Parts: sequence; C-alpha cells; structure tokens
Amino acid sequence: MIIISPKNIFLRKTGITFLRTIILMLIFYIVAVESQAQDKQNAVERIMAQSEGKITIEIPESILTSLLQTSGNKRSANEVKPGINKMAGYRIQVFSDGRNQSTLESRAKARGNMILSKFPKYKGQIYTFSSSPNWYTRIGNFRTASEANSALTELKKAFPNLSSEMRVVKSQIIVIK
Repeated sequence: MIIISPKNIFLRKTGITFLRTIILMLIFYIVAVESQAQDKQNAVERIMAQSEGKITIEIPESILTSLLQTSGNKRSANEVKPGINKMAGYRIQVFSDGRNQSTLESRAKARGNMILSKFPKYKGQIYTFSSSPNWYTRIGNFRTASEANSALTELKKAFPNLSSEMRVVKSQIIVIK
C-alpha cells in the first residue's frame, strides 16, 4: 500500500531534481574538458603557423649575467687555492721491494733518509708506505711530468748506484699554498 502525502511528493521531486542536476553537471564537465583539449591543440597549431618554425627564447639580462658569471668562476682541476690541496701529479719512486720482509720497512725509510741528507729541499716530501707485500719510498710533489723528470735526472746524478731503481710515477700529491 502506498501512501501519498505531501512529504513523499516533495522527496520524489527533490530526488529527481538532484539527479537531473548531477547529470547536467557531468555533461558540462565533459564539454569543458573537450573544449580545453581543442583549445590546447589549436594554440599549438597557431604558434607553429605564426612562428614559421623559428623559436625565440627571451632570457632576462639579470639571469643571463648570473649564468655567465657562475660558469666563468669554475676552478680547474689543477688550480691551487689557499691551504692544502690534493691533486693528481707525480712523484719519484726511489725504493720498491718485496724481498726479505723482516728488513723492508727499515730499508725503505733508510733510502728516504739517504736522499734527504743530500737534498734537504725534499724535507716533508718523503713518503714511505707499504702495499703488501712491497714497501715503497716516493719523493716530491710535482704537478707536471717535466718537473718530475728534471728532478729524477738530478737524483740519478747524485745516486748513480740507485739510478736503475728510480722512476717517475703518477700519484696523488699535496700542494700547499
């Protein structure tokens, strides 16, 4: 049994009105989205037609100046700044041995001290280290191969009996400014 009252009639009318409103809003949304897509496509076509394939980019002077200043201020890999600098360079290897393990460290250090006695300019630039099973002694911090080669020639003249063991090697060096 259905009872018809003014309250039921109102609910039916508002429910139908609400449903109509939702359907109309959905239709308007779909139409708006499609028109925006067409406008975007039309805008691209318009720009392509107007520009004839040429693109001009305008950069404000302040941004352009900022970009040019930062790119010009980059330091090169071998530029020395104030303080302690570690960089790729060269050293002279004066000792390299892996035989007779019990005396290796003392022989490596003795070789460095022997060179230091004749060349005090290398004070603080004698590097003795091990890389198992060998011990090494390297001298100097040379930024270029030509600097290292001229120092090598000087050392070979001073120690002719050791000249066959001496050679220039690439190494991480320390430069203090």
